[in-house]
Amino acid sequence: MGDEALQQDVLDELGEDRIQELAGELGTDADGATRMVRETVTALPDELTREASAAPAGAAGLGGLGGGLGGGLMSGVLGKITGPVAEAVAKRTGLPVAQVSRALELLLPVVMTTIAKRRARKR
Repeated sequence: MGDEALQQDVLDELGEDRIQELAGELGTDADGATRMVRETVTALPDELTREASAAPAGAAGLGGLGGGLGGGLMSGVLGKITGPVAEAVAKRTGLPVAQVSRALELLLPVVMTTIAKRRARKR
């Protein structure tokens, strides 16, 4: 999904300090980390990102994300998407898959938090 507003919300949620942390994890600079964040949001499954902009119905394929995720369910969802997302982001950015995977461990919880906040604002 190329939701630029969601990309910007995630970047805002991260802030400069965590962008620098991601850059360090990736072995790149802040611009490279920002690109990785944007590509990650783009690579996420529609069922996940749709939660940020649609009615609560869209998440059935992700275990009912619309109702909120407990820690175990969240881990399961993130575990299922990390590999494919890491490969897609690595392909688009030229960054090594292993580094992208490690960075996703930091980034995906922030993305999920951002989506939850956007959903709460729409209620």
